[in-house]
Amino acid sequence: MFGRTMVLLLALVQFSYAAPQIFRVATYNLENYLDQPSGHRKAKSPEAKAHVCQNILAIKPDVIALQEMGTTNALMELQACLKTGGLDLPFWEHVEGHDTNIHLAVLSKFPFTLRQPHTNDAFLLGSHRHFVSRGFAEVEIEVNTNYHFTLIAAHLKSRVLVATGDEAEERLQEATLLRELIARRLTANPNLNLVVLGDFNDIRDSAPLKTIIGNDANPLFDLRPAERPHPAHIPSDEHAVTWTYHFAKQDVYSRIDYIFVSRGMSREWLNEDTYVFNPPDWGLASDHRPVVADFVAEER
Repeated sequence: MFGRTMVLLLALVQFSYAAPQIFRVATYNLENYLDQPSGHRKAKSPEAKAHVCQNILAIKPDVIALQEMGTTNALMELQACLKTGGLDLPFWEHVEGHDTNIHLAVLSKFPFTLRQPHTNDAFLLGSHRHFVSRGFAEVEIEVNTNYHFTLIAAHLKSRVLVATGDEAEERLQEATLLRELIARRLTANPNLNLVVLGDFNDIRDSAPLKTIIGNDANPLFDLRPAERPHPAHIPSDEHAVTWTYHFAKQDVYSRIDYIFVSRGMSREWLNEDTYVFNPPDWGLASDHRPVVADFVAEER
């Protein structure tokens, strides 16, 4: 009897010291993941789609935000490819804004306890009313019974010149609306576990990015993922390779894809497992590279 009691006590001790659950969040602009031409955008080739699937399988996210997704049929196709490769992400969200060609999507291993797509946010430039082109995706995700977090994904106006107005001003106005949404959530709950991620189409010290991060009582924190492993000759993280996008026309590499977190979520962040995925054939899938961050699923 004594021996059995000791075994049970040891089992309880081991259970109490069990490693906490770790989960992975990623963002990836898929560069026109379309199953048929739409507007001026071509359908993505089967080879490029296969490389997208291969890259996602390699990073093994539990939750991934996707930009430049086509229809729900295209999303289901990617979801099926991932499941065939051993990565089952059964829960999904697909947000269609005023851009009729490309959309936002989220795939998740964990269920959504709340969905709040934002598809009609608008702003005035001069006398013209503009809508946030791709909208914002917002979901609350239940990692386990004790840990939830809110995810907001965005794909802001590109830097391509448009006839309808100033693209930089449009992007700033979209960023302002995104910040207002973030502020509402964090004002209601300053300790909210919040991830804000996606393709923001601008660099770190730009007005749109400063607006999103904020400078009030509830700023966001830039995880600043970089390639790994860092080359031995890199003297510090300041010089780490962090670019996420290649603009072929100008042959420019820049960081425009981000993962930001709230103060509450920053406590669960695992710095050592946060990175820009850099396979040698990254360009066969997209002109962007995926960004990845790991977290511990327990309040800290």
